[in-house]
Amino acid sequence: MTKFFFVLCLSLVFSLNTATAQNYSTHQVKKGETIESIAKRYFVTPFDIFSLNPDAKKELKPNTILIIPISKALKPKVTTVRELKGFITHKTKRKETLYSLAKQYSVTEEDIKKHNTFLYANPLQKGDKLQVPIFKTTKVVEEVKPTKKYKVLPKEGKWRIAYKFGITIQELEALNPGLEETLQDGQEINVPNIEDDKKNEIDEKYSYYKVRPKQGFYSLKRELGLEQEELEALNPGLKESGLKKGMILKVPFSSKANGIIQVDADRINLVDSISDYKTKHIAVMLPFRLNRVNHDSISGTKQSIVDDPYLNASLDFYSGVLMAIDSLKKLGISLKVDVYDTKNQTSEISRIIDANNFETVNAVIGPLTPNNFEWAASKLRNFNVPVVSVIGSNLKLGENGFQSKPSDGLLKEKIVNYVKADTLSSNIVIISDSKHAQVANSLKQEFNHAKQVYSRKDEDGKEANYVLVDDIREVLKPGNNIVFLETKDEGFASNVTSILASLIQKENIEEKKERIDIVLVTTNFNAAFEGDEIKNPHLSKLQFTYASASKAYNENDNNVFVRAYEKAYNVTPNIGAVKGFDLTMDVVLRLVSSDDLYTSVNDAPLTEYVENKFGYQKKLLGGYYNNAVYLVKHQDLTIVEVKP
Repeated sequence: MTKFFFVLCLSLVFSLNTATAQNYSTHQVKKGETIESIAKRYFVTPFDIFSLNPDAKKELKPNTILIIPISKALKPKVTTVRELKGFITHKTKRKETLYSLAKQYSVTEEDIKKHNTFLYANPLQKGDKLQVPIFKTTKVVEEVKPTKKYKVLPKEGKWRIAYKFGITIQELEALNPGLEETLQDGQEINVPNIEDDKKNEIDEKYSYYKVRPKQGFYSLKRELGLEQEELEALNPGLKESGLKKGMILKVPFSSKANGIIQVDADRINLVDSISDYKTKHIAVMLPFRLNRVNHDSISGTKQSIVDDPYLNASLDFYSGVLMAIDSLKKLGISLKVDVYDTKNQTSEISRIIDANNFETVNAVIGPLTPNNFEWAASKLRNFNVPVVSVIGSNLKLGENGFQSKPSDGLLKEKIVNYVKADTLSSNIVIISDSKHAQVANSLKQEFNHAKQVYSRKDEDGKEANYVLVDDIREVLKPGNNIVFLETKDEGFASNVTSILASLIQKENIEEKKERIDIVLVTTNFNAAFEGDEIKNPHLSKLQFTYASASKAYNENDNNVFVRAYEKAYNVTPNIGAVKGFDLTMDVVLRLVSSDDLYTSVNDAPLTEYVENKFGYQKKLLGGYYNNAVYLVKHQDLTIVEVKP
């Protein structure tokens, strides 16, 4: 027993020492005190106290010891006020000095001189009669509130403000109940009342990362490649506070993390930020290949469109561009638009650039195909003209290149992080065909305890693209199961999804059945999941979840663009038309709300339109990559966005 108490005491001393090292103090609760009154006393928020003392949410008993974080908030200013109440006559004795008299009567030497002016010219002598002032001293405490009002700056969102004032996004939201996701320019919100020199400034040379629930330094090292000491050096105060959910960390850009090491940026509506109404000059390069079109008859022209996939894709995209130009003009924006037919040839692109003056062009949209895009961007690099891609997710970018489609690696990272952040204890299963064994194995490295299931082989050892019910049943567990399905084969996808949907079961005590829930995910959403063999009810039942570069618009939303497009073309816009509209709107609105497309990357960290969103980040050596992706899932036979 003695040994037990000795160990307990050591543990208590260690914990108290740790609390002291981490800038914490303690408070013994008195009768009648509330969390709010205690928070006010120590200049912290109730959220701060609850985060360190979760039991206090249930009941706050007298004599309870609370751990209180030392606040950065301004402390009360205490000033001393003196009121002259009268005088004492003092006859100077031998060896007395002004210093000794001032000390004796708790006044200053200047106080004595001020009321005995002869002392300014003559030294103090024995027998001098002095009028010594008597003051009533009171201390005035200037009340300083732990929070203050702050006006949101243009294009400033939650994460920037949270980082600036050294709090988490959750703490900012706790200070402002009901705070909307998107903040408005000039909106007044509550923030910690701290000294200006203690605020954190956003350094645009760095990225910023939001800490996920239950994330530790080891997890951050795996994801960001940064040691704990490196993170603490970049983020003063991290060593004392430790990691907290929603905390914003400053990190260097890392190609290892494929550009995802940034916070979920705050969406900005650039229509509200238009500041430059000078004419903007853009160029659109697409492979119409009009030289191949049969112009002899309408039927011949229609057949050319059907037969030529490049012309088909170009016309879809360009129809969206035209709708965007019309919308931008209605906003009062003046545009000069040059449209070029690249014929899908690098030689034609070179001819176009050599034959025209691109020095006045503010941005180029296109060319369509990756190799033509890279060629055009390299040719225009000397003019410092930004070139924005239409498609292509793994482009080689120079300093002037903008990849508008998020990379495949980013999509994979998004869904993997989503599964990792799942707060419920889940059983992970990875199902794949042999062609996707490499992806399956990489997932196995991310989830060490995951179970793997491969497509069965036929008698000749060839891929049979199916699994049996028992293959899957034996790897599932009662409770929550998350299943990765990695394939591009529609038949295999149909086989697996139908089996998984059949294995979901509710708890039934009488029949001794345990609950089995299954969520289906994939790192690569492709045509295999959209084929005729796939049943949407199965996908909805499985809450099929994946990361996507775009999010299909909801036909019930009465979207202005969709209505206008249907009126103009008598057909609903497809994905290519919507991308043409979204991309053109984004490029031009960035140009009229910032100095140029390059500076808009920092001015507008995240924008969103009908189906696409854009959040560019520059690689250290190279161009700008769109890191904004959607996380969507099938729900009630519709596709909805998964909110963080």
